[in-house]
Amino acid sequence: MTNFGAIDIASSGLALNRKWMDAISDNIANVNTPTTTDVDAFRERFVVAQAEDYGTGEGGVSVAGIALGTAEGRMVYEPDNPLADEGGYVQYPDIDLGAQMGQMIMAQRSYQANLSVVTNAREAYQSALDIGRNV
Repeated sequence: MTNFGAIDIASSGLALNRKWMDAISDNIANVNTPTTTDVDAFRERFVVAQAEDYGTGEGGVSVAGIALGTAEGRMVYEPDNPLADEGGYVQYPDIDLGAQMGQMIMAQRSYQANLSVVTNAREAYQSALDIGRNV
């Protein structure tokens, strides 16, 4: 594999991690979004990753799709909420904020690792060009 291959694979990882962080951001932004009990609550987003040309060292990763969590939210008794039903309940998404923060840390670190690969490969190319100029 050449450095260009390393950049291509790391770039695919950057794109996947960006999509992952976007999904987590949506989840966090909607963790306290109430709805009426007769409609679906906000559904947690999960990014489905897929290996490209697995085992060849040439493929990278791609986003295979976005999976949605359960539409069943958690019922909270809030009789003063304008969205409350006759019993005084509203529905909130069933999203664990702690789990989302853990996912965000993993996505950020993965993004940083892929960015480091791109940076190092770029520096290696620059060094090769500099050597070529001095010959």
